[in-house]
Amino acid sequence: MVEKYLEGNRKYIENDFQKDYEHYQKLASAQSPESLWIACSDSRVNPERIVSAKMGDIFVHRNIGNIVAKGDPNLGCVLEYAVGHLKVKDIVVCGHSDCGAMKALDADMSEEEYIPGWLDNAQEVKETVEEEYGTPEKCADPAGRKKEIELENIKVQLENLRSYPFVQSAEEEGKIRLIGIFYDLETGRIEEIA
Repeated sequence: MVEKYLEGNRKYIENDFQKDYEHYQKLASAQSPESLWIACSDSRVNPERIVSAKMGDIFVHRNIGNIVAKGDPNLGCVLEYAVGHLKVKDIVVCGHSDCGAMKALDADMSEEEYIPGWLDNAQEVKETVEEEYGTPEKCADPAGRKKEIELENIKVQLENLRSYPFVQSAEEEGKIRLIGIFYDLETGRIEEIA
């Protein structure tokens, strides 16, 4: 398997790196991304690729379900660095269709060791959607419910960003914008949802 990636790296150097050598030399000593994207770890959702960004344009944090866990030291460090040092202008929470994390949240997986504890950080999403659509067993519109969970998750995670005081202050001072994006795997399109 590693041979495939080594060959891919050779192609990248030849077809991209060497053709934009000056850009990559600037990146070798510093970065100045315009935004931080909090995206799902799903292999089908590559933030730079879906918006045709160049390397260095986006600072990325990925996790299962694009969740903004309150008080998470890993994410807190990413946020602190992005807001305080890189001075990003936008923080984007990017959710997507067919999200396995949101399916697992809805299914109440309890036999796994780590997934249920992580998904507890998004439990509010399920509760909100159940108020409108009912439980999975009683829902008359399963497809609508599934998409609503994916969209509601983005909204909740944007709100969770504000639980980090320096993010809330930077937003109130107009230094950053918090943006929700939904990526549709079937069409390749993104839409701003919040």
